[in-house]
Amino acid sequence: MLRDAPIMAILPATAIERARQFYSEKLGLRAADLPAPEDSMLFECGQGTILYVYERRGGTKADHTLAGWLVDDVEETVQELREKGVVFEQYDRPDLKTDKRGIAEIDGAKAAWFKDTEGNILSITEAPQ
Repeated sequence: MLRDAPIMAILPATAIERARQFYSEKLGLRAADLPAPEDSMLFECGQGTILYVYERRGGTKADHTLAGWLVDDVEETVQELREKGVVFEQYDRPDLKTDKRGIAEIDGAKAAWFKDTEGNILSITEAPQ
């Protein structure tokens, strides 16, 4: 039933205008031409997917990855985002280690994590070739 349906990531924000600026200016996302409730926004992502960000007074409490993008080249994407001021997380755990750029290799895949202005953990992943 859901196998062929696009998925929408949903993220909370305590400061919706600050979040809007981050997603549009730092990540380069465009506002979706869809109706959205007041104090929320919808962004277009690849292949018809949508990112929905809504204002939530309590903020986020998650300490894990909440949304991620599949990209063709993690290294290039990390570089482009760094140039726009995005800071990548550094991990040095037995199960996850990132290099100085914030990129980890896991079973042939490359991934990197960063936080938005609200503290939500986001990722970019390049599938194994």
